Amino acid sequence: MKNQVLQALEKHINQRSGIDWRNYYNSWSDAEGRKAFNSERYEIAKDGKDARALLLAVATRDISADAILSACKCGRLSYNADRGYFDYCTGQYFPTEYRAAACRVLATALWDYLREQGYDTREKIQKWVRAELGRGICNRWFN
Repeated sequence: MKNQVLQALEKHINQRSGIDWRNYYNSWSDAEGRKAFNSERYEIAKDGKDARALLLAVATRDISADAILSACKCGRLSYNADRGYFDYCTGQYFPTEYRAAACRVLATALWDYLREQGYDTREKIQKWVRAELGRGICNRWFN
């Protein structure tokens, strides 16, 4: 079951964002629109990189499928067991949110796992995450 959940999460993370440049600017001469578009593309890519690192961290630890699915209960990402994929309920704009939702679920599952392993304070968990996954992921998802 864990492999199915992880594969579904990976598929969710790897899907194309669907970001549309027409939501940002009308012509190539719109410098501010291009800047906003490129900024959001960068954030989407960064969330994807973080999500893949968190997915690997969860996959290589003894974290059950139930623990991962339990982490979904606090957000907009839910697992459709009948079809074997994750559904995302969009807040404002799907392209900028869907990978971040996966990061939140994976970070929550990892946080809960670390608590069970004896990392009983926020500082200890953050120190472990910083050492294993890097300062950026720690600052973005474990604050």
